[in-house]
Amino acid sequence: MRLFRSLASATFAVVLVLSLPYEVMSLPYDAMPHARVQPAKPPSPEPFGAQCRIRITGSHVTAYCHNPYPRTDGVSLHVECARWWDLDTDGARVDAWPAMTVRLTGRCWEEVRSVWISHQKR
Repeated sequence: MRLFRSLASATFAVVLVLSLPYEVMSLPYDAMPHARVQPAKPPSPEPFGAQCRIRITGSHVTAYCHNPYPRTDGVSLHVECARWWDLDTDGARVDAWPAMTVRLTGRCWEEVRSVWISHQKR
C-alpha cells in the first residue's frame, strides 16, 4: 500500500510538470513571476572628503582644504604647468583630520594650466 502511494504521488508530479505550457517551462528562473517584494535600499555611503578652495595667483597655487567629516582625509595638490619645459608637480599627501583645515601650496615657473586635489581615505 505504501509503495502504491509513493508511486502515485511521483506519477502525479511528473504528469503535472509535463502538462505545463511550453512558455512557462522555457522562461529563465529570473523571469518567473514572484511575490511582490520591495527592494532593499542600499546603505547610504559614509560622508567623506574635505572641501577644498583653490586660489591661483600668477604662477603660485594655494589650496585650503577643510574636513568636516569624522574620517581622516589624505589630500594632495597636483599642479600642471602650461609650458612644456616647466615641471608639473604632485604634492605630498597631507592628513586632514576631522574638523581641521590644511594649507597646500605649489607653483610653476610661468603659467599654471590646471590644478586639482586628490583625496584618500585614511
